[in-house]
Amino acid sequence: MAGTKGLEGIVATESSISSIIDDQLTYVGYSIDDLAENSSFEEVIFLLWNKRLPKQDELESLKKEIAQEMELPKAVIDHLKSYDLKTVHPMAALRTAVSMLGLYDEESDVMEEAANHRKAVRLQAKMPTIVTAFARIRQGEEPVAPRKDLGFAENFLYMLNGKEAESIEVEAINKALVLHADHELNASTFTSRVCVATLSDIYSGITSAIGALKGPLHGGANERVMKMLTEIGEPDKAVDIIKEKLANKEKIMGMGHRVYRKGDPRAKHLKKMSAHLTELTGQSKWYDMSVKIEEYMKEEKGLPANVDFYSASVYHSLGIDHDLFTPIFAVSRVSGWLAHILEQYENNRLIRPRAEYVGPTGQQYEPIEKR
Repeated sequence: MAGTKGLEGIVATESSISSIIDDQLTYVGYSIDDLAENSSFEEVIFLLWNKRLPKQDELESLKKEIAQEMELPKAVIDHLKSYDLKTVHPMAALRTAVSMLGLYDEESDVMEEAANHRKAVRLQAKMPTIVTAFARIRQGEEPVAPRKDLGFAENFLYMLNGKEAESIEVEAINKALVLHADHELNASTFTSRVCVATLSDIYSGITSAIGALKGPLHGGANERVMKMLTEIGEPDKAVDIIKEKLANKEKIMGMGHRVYRKGDPRAKHLKKMSAHLTELTGQSKWYDMSVKIEEYMKEEKGLPANVDFYSASVYHSLGIDHDLFTPIFAVSRVSGWLAHILEQYENNRLIRPRAEYVGPTGQQYEPIEKR
């Protein structure tokens, strides 16, 4: 059978975690619209891992478990401090720190179901602490310890900024976390499943997923979107510069999606949040510019915005450094990676596809002096 470039359209596994059907995204059958408007990120974590929404006591228990596991080993913080902070990208720091965590977990190679759940909680809890610790260290500040009385989104902003966040900021981060939590068999999720299908450990699976997310064609897109908006500068320049970029065959980041034809259903939620936040912060030009670009790309290329496009101006409005956008994506998506890793362990088979060989055949070896 002929190969398919990029495995486009190939069904590689069965899963009951999330689905993309007729341009609609669901988590365990719940519409992303319903969850984005009503749920907390902690509820979504429970949903993805347990395939059902939690009861109140179950939700409180999960929140407590996460809060208790948020602190990092001192060795990991010391390692973050040892980096050349002028050159290290936060995604590289995150990838290395997550790999290090496995060295300090006594259950790292214990494969029982209960142990894997405990490790999932630890990883979910420690991801925002790594990102915020790195962000502060490179600014010459000490990391801020997490608080056990704050929720996940609140704790992230507290550890990042050293102060309690406004309710609108918490709402924005919570919504972004919910929207990015899982997305069927995307590149990083597939990478994590391939890794643990060898019966490698959870830390290896998450480290490999972070490596895949680091690429600009996956998680790195939102950082590139903000770079483009910054280069454009003003809304009235947007269309002309996009025309120029298209004429030069440049890719416009944040537009279109491999699996959506009519548009990414997540984008509208962050578009609405972008409009609200940019107005509140007196930075409406970022939203106005984004709308002009989206409208032009839809009209000229039939490409609507994807979730990365408006997440850029949302995070920028919150005062978050642009190169932290992809690590924040990882802080959310680790919930989905962990769900898929746990599902892979439940009914495992080594993932080993074939490749269609298209190289030369029938060649004969010649001694080196005759070549």
